[in-house]
Parts: sequence; C-alpha cells; structure tokens
Amino acid sequence: MSGVSVEELVAVTRARLGGLARRVVPPGPLVRAAVLVPIVDRGEAHLVFAKRTDRVGHHAGQISFPGGRVDPGDADDLAAALREAQEEVGLAPAAVEPLGLLDDTETFATQFVITPWVGLVRGPVVWQPDGEEIEKVIEVPVAALLDRGSFRVERWERDGVARDIYFYDYQDETIWGATARILKQYLDLVGGA
Repeated sequence: MSGVSVEELVAVTRARLGGLARRVVPPGPLVRAAVLVPIVDRGEAHLVFAKRTDRVGHHAGQISFPGGRVDPGDADDLAAALREAQEEVGLAPAAVEPLGLLDDTETFATQFVITPWVGLVRGPVVWQPDGEEIEKVIEVPVAALLDRGSFRVERWERDGVARDIYFYDYQDETIWGATARILKQYLDLVGGA
C-alpha cells in the first residue's frame, strides 16, 4: 500500500471523529488516564508510539501512545495527555493540534480507563524520551498499520473470560493490549479513506 498523506488523514480524521458517537465510561472505580495519538508528517503520515522501559510499574516494556494518569491539577483529559506527552517524549503541547476523541478504552489487567485524543503534530519535533518511563519513540507509517499483514488476533482467557486480543507487528516491535484496541478503532475509522 502506498503512503497516506497527512492532509488526507487529517481531513478524514476530523470528519469521522466529528460524527462519532463515542463510548464514554462514567467516572467510577477505574483510574482515569488519557493518551495522545500523535500524527506526524514524514512525507507520509506516521503515528507515534512510546516504548516503555522495563523499570516502570505498569505495562513495562510495552508499546503505548504517549500519555498517562489524569492528575487533579489537569484541566481535562486533553491537558493530561499533552502534559504526559511532554514529560515522556518531549512533545511541546503547543505543537499539537487536537483533532478529536476516540472511545474510552479500559485496560483489563490494570484497572485504567483511557481517553484517547488524536492530534496532529505541527512543525519539526525532536523526540526526547525521558529514559525513566520511556526507552524510545517509535514512528510507524499509517500505511504499514493499514496493511492487513501487520494485524492479527489471538483469543486469550483471563479470569474465565475469553477475549480477542489484537496485535500489530511492525519491524521487530509488537503493539498489543489497550493500545492495539485504540489503534484498531482509529484505523477502522479512517481506513476506508
């Protein structure tokens, strides 16, 4: 599949997120978190992921979108996602143009509910993984993620409940878990474009 232009992706993202009746998980026992689904222009559209170090308490070594827990000082979910992205990978909040929200997504193992914001990163950016939580930043072409060969589903059982678990493989990295569910929702939304 040929590359996906950022202009095309942004237009489709805006249009489809604008019309999305999104799933909202009401406040409750789950810990609130927010992530940024950053789009960067590398001649074609890429999505940005952060690979977590083996030292973090939750999701060690996994690939996620930049983001984390919503703190009491955060004005809203977007503010939390932008603050965390700056702390984790050095992305200045002013460089992000928010495009809209995807569905709230729960993690099954760790009791979080994640609110994902899709955002376009404007201008040049130099990633600065913090080294403590984040080992490295990974940029993946959207066209590679839309390629059917990158996606697979496995059926896993946990606490007597069988669930489909999604995986996206890119080079020697694997995206799975809640991040893969957020990614699949986004790619399903824009993939027909």
